[in-house]
Amino acid sequence: MTESTEGRAEDNGRVYQSRGDQHITEHHHHGPPGSPAGTAPDSVRRPAVGRAPVVLRDRLELMTRLRTAVEEGGADQVFVLHGLGGCGKTAVASEVFRMATVERGRIGLWVNAPDLSSLRAGMLAVAADRGASEGELTAARNGLRAAADLVWDRLDRSAQPWLLVIDNADDPAILREGNWLRTSPGGITLVTTRQVASHWWPGATLHHVGVLPREDAAQVLCDLAPERGTPEEAAEIADRLGRLPLALTLAGGYLAHQVISPWSMAEYGRALDRGGEVDSIDLLDQGAAYSGADPSRHLASTTWELSLDALHAQGLPEATALVRLLSCWSHDPLPLQLLTGPGIDTVVSRARVESALRGLLDHSLTRLAPGPPRCLRTHGVLLESIARSTPAGLRDALVSTAAALLLPVMPMTSCPWTREDPPLAPYVPHTMALLRRATQWAGVGRSAVARVLECTLRLAVALHRSGDYASALSVAQEAVAYGTQALGANHPAVIAVRQRSGRSLYRLGRYEEAEAVHRLALTDCTAVFGANGIETLESCMGLSPLLAWVLDQKDAAAALVRRAVEGRTAALGAAHPSTLIARTYLMEFTAGPETDPSSGAELLSDCHRTVGPGHAIALDAELNVSFALVASGRQARALSHVDTVVAGFERTHGRDHPRTLAARALRSRALGETGRIDEAVAEAERVADSRARVLGAGHPWTRWSQERLGEWQRARQAQLPGDQPSGETE
Repeated sequence: MTESTEGRAEDNGRVYQSRGDQHITEHHHHGPPGSPAGTAPDSVRRPAVGRAPVVLRDRLELMTRLRTAVEEGGADQVFVLHGLGGCGKTAVASEVFRMATVERGRIGLWVNAPDLSSLRAGMLAVAADRGASEGELTAARNGLRAAADLVWDRLDRSAQPWLLVIDNADDPAILREGNWLRTSPGGITLVTTRQVASHWWPGATLHHVGVLPREDAAQVLCDLAPERGTPEEAAEIADRLGRLPLALTLAGGYLAHQVISPWSMAEYGRALDRGGEVDSIDLLDQGAAYSGADPSRHLASTTWELSLDALHAQGLPEATALVRLLSCWSHDPLPLQLLTGPGIDTVVSRARVESALRGLLDHSLTRLAPGPPRCLRTHGVLLESIARSTPAGLRDALVSTAAALLLPVMPMTSCPWTREDPPLAPYVPHTMALLRRATQWAGVGRSAVARVLECTLRLAVALHRSGDYASALSVAQEAVAYGTQALGANHPAVIAVRQRSGRSLYRLGRYEEAEAVHRLALTDCTAVFGANGIETLESCMGLSPLLAWVLDQKDAAAALVRRAVEGRTAALGAAHPSTLIARTYLMEFTAGPETDPSSGAELLSDCHRTVGPGHAIALDAELNVSFALVASGRQARALSHVDTVVAGFERTHGRDHPRTLAARALRSRALGETGRIDEAVAEAERVADSRARVLGAGHPWTRWSQERLGEWQRARQAQLPGDQPSGETE
């Protein structure tokens, strides 16, 4: 033959040229695009990890169980270590591997299994290590022999006991479909995975790997950067990072390898706390440059994307939307009730919330926390990472939805808190986290921020009415700071929270601060909303108790409240709850010898008709009517009202609530002034003791109660009554 022969080959194909007839058979087995065919790990006798821990901290109970299995010649066992990415599963497996090989003389075999091609190549390398011939391996690679059968046949026949680690097995389907995971009389298998669902691991012993205890977490930082700070400083950083081993390792690596102006641990902690000024996730990722590990699994910014990508591939893209919504809230336990509201449809269809949540749980991206109430707990570093990567175009809708889900669980400001209401404590961290997220996230609009401030206002009001004035003040002051930054000091939502902070300051006995807050709010409201604006009238109400009971300016206080009564009556009606509250204030500030008893009867009648006899507004009104009766010399008539109020407040708020104690203080006075001195002393003792316990010995009301007690004790000896108004209307 003299004519030329041309040929072309693609990918792994080959061109054969010869003279004469040929019969050629080829088998081509391709892995994922971009990966060389037949690629095997460089070693299965060493853990495929980046930077191994200097010392494995904590994990004592887990390591004891695994050590026992290894030391007792265990076989036919599969252990599965599951948990959130970055929680240290591979570190535990690496230490077990070291212990088994160095201390117990087992053969150690390590396979990295993030995908099928890596698993297959690694397991065939295990077969080769255990004596499989080149022909057997070639047949397995070419599909002429079942690869998994070859591997496990060689493991079963191994002359030495072994420990096989299958690391990063986050897609258990590839293990099940190829029957790659089995038990063997030759040794023990240890699997690490983020996939917690037990149905993937039949017959295996599952162990959850979580975050570290505080002391051990601090020691991880000290191990990596021993010259950078004290154990207590390390512990504070560990708390800030949620004691997640990945985050601790990244932080320690960064501190240990700085050359120019190295930071101390205290400086690193301050940088983490600077909020929007410093990207905490980016700061963490800078420590990965020294790990020598696969960056996709060892960066705080990307490690959880692997799980979300897997969920997307499984047909659960809603899981990404749901975890983005979770990132609006705190890492503290989140009541599951929040995810049942109709407002969630703007982010995730309610019909898909359950499956999306199940996916997050199965991939260890969140965990169930015992109740009541039943909660989710999601790691803070994960939430920060998710929030950081959330596209700006989605953030406004996420914040608006998170606020819409929170609002229904917060009592409306017109609805007083009662002991029967669900506890508010679980929602405090989530409301404040949402406030910070809304005001620091680019892309969130003013309307969404105002809606979040409405959540914080409702929370502050409810906490205040429950008697937790310190928490109410903390919520309000933080809301004022963030709200002012985002919306300006004179936005209606910001002013409403400013007014609330003044009320809490007053209740805490911080009178000068309260006066400054209320006077500034009144000035601003008058300028922005006018003299008769609803917001302005609210500031009149807030300032009035200070004028009446601290500055002894009762006429000025009464003038402000009359203005509020008239304005609210014109705008809302005489029997509106807000107007009834203003009329209740006025009853207190105008009480005296000339008080007309009929005015109190009219107020009580309107309260009972509008809100009901047992409502807190009605009880407040009855308390002030009682005070007016005492002030006008009608103590016996006042006592029946006071007894009703005490019983009502105890039922609604409890025995030690400040309102209950105010009613008892008035009851003590009424009893004493009717000659029942022993009862007056007993009541005064109860009030003084309770206020010292609840408000503190230095609170003005505590001191006043102790003074009144002393007066009644002296009166018991001399039969002389005391006199003092309550001064305690909200």
